[in-house]
Amino acid sequence: MAAWIDFWPETGQPLSERAFAAVASGGSHLFEPVDGEPRPWSGEAIVVRAAANRLLPVRALTSPSPFDGEPTISVLEVGLGLPWPEDRGAGPLVLGDLPVDRCGMVLGDARALDGFTGLDGESIDGLADVTYWGKYEGDVHAEFGGERVPQHHGGYGPRGWLDLPLAEAEALAERLQTWLRDGPGKGLMIAVDAHTDYHRLNRASWSHPLLAGIAEVGGCPVLGIGWDPGDHSMRHRGERAYGQVYPATLESLADTTVLRWTIPPYSPDPDDRPAS
Repeated sequence: MAAWIDFWPETGQPLSERAFAAVASGGSHLFEPVDGEPRPWSGEAIVVRAAANRLLPVRALTSPSPFDGEPTISVLEVGLGLPWPEDRGAGPLVLGDLPVDRCGMVLGDARALDGFTGLDGESIDGLADVTYWGKYEGDVHAEFGGERVPQHHGGYGPRGWLDLPLAEAEALAERLQTWLRDGPGKGLMIAVDAHTDYHRLNRASWSHPLLAGIAEVGGCPVLGIGWDPGDHSMRHRGERAYGQVYPATLESLADTTVLRWTIPPYSPDPDDRPAS
């Protein structure tokens, strides 16, 4: 779960130490507290062994979002590059379940993720992006400029400036805020996103139809997968606190081992359907 990766050291051990201790049986579900049930609104991870020194193929099946009809992930499958153990039987092996983190999911080497910089981390290259959107977007563009940031839904996204020195980005955002206070007032959203690992993954996903993108973290390629806010609200809102969790399994595919995370397509509650 992307929002919690840099909080793992606060549990007493880095993510990689817990991961290596937990995969003796092939895979495991990590969560807090260690000796209880998964606690809502805290970090969770599925850890498995995988072949080293190679890229792992990741495939997805999709279903239409109940929010806008766009394709959304219903099954995520990762080829681990390892043979299916004969002593494991036909499978599948259930490892646990995960909620869909509103801030996205991350797939990568546990040792690399030990150094992951999250939502509130510091810029790793001293740069940041400034974006703005809302009621007075046209007025701000006329006064200050800023190019359209392309994103996956028809290329439409906020306006702004990418790859600015952090101090310059913060000063520019303050100029926009001052202009708003002295002029039209409320009606514009302004974001300053330092180049953390979290933001780099998010930015890499902007042009992908499933909001998936790759960035290097700790010398390893890491995959980030985002969720459209509207789709998350209709399919996954409440996450573990409301039982919105989905099974992760190890399975055999042509005698090789794959990790599957199965997110059933949206099915409305029959009681919620309008009477005819």
